[in-house]
Amino acid sequence: MNDSTVSRRDLFRLIAAASATGALVTTPGIAAPPPLTRNFRNVLSDPDFADPAGPWEKPLVEAELATLAVLVDLILPADEHSPAASAIGVHDFLNEWAGAPYPENRDDCEILRGGLAWLNTHAFQLHGKGFTALDAARQTAILDRICDPAKSTPELAPGTRFFAKLRMLALGGYYSHSSTWKSLGYVGNTPIAGPYPGVPDEVIRILGLEGEI
Repeated sequence: MNDSTVSRRDLFRLIAAASATGALVTTPGIAAPPPLTRNFRNVLSDPDFADPAGPWEKPLVEAELATLAVLVDLILPADEHSPAASAIGVHDFLNEWAGAPYPENRDDCEILRGGLAWLNTHAFQLHGKGFTALDAARQTAILDRICDPAKSTPELAPGTRFFAKLRMLALGGYYSHSSTWKSLGYVGNTPIAGPYPGVPDEVIRILGLEGEI
């Protein structure tokens, strides 16, 4: 038995009192550290879901966003399972991505802005109009010329580089949105009644894992 006259209840009271006053139990002769006054929240990594606005400026202007809205819809149009990319704000996602204060994102911002300028110049050269002023058939025809690096020509190289980056970022933004998960076959957080059915045979076949799972 411990010979201390301090009961467990008294000890809990002391801890509670110290917590309420900001004091800490310290070794005799050593001063307690001062209470923390700084806010250690890292605005670049800790999300604030009560305020979804990003902590950095979004660099793209209205005309650039309008062009991006058309482009992402041409890449990811609406279907029976998912909405069009612009309907869930993929162009706004690209704007936020382009403004993030990281070297990779700054590089992506330059590619996006430069590519949008090239696209409009190319559209004027071909049809005397900006890209968004063209009909869908002409817009698609331009993208068909820059969507495959293997078939691109040197004069189309800036557009090809731009489209490759745009497509990758648009896909990332689109399929990270919950409204598109159904088209991927992702169920997520849905209870399964009965025994776990296991990995579908088709998936096992695609992965080449027959007989191993």
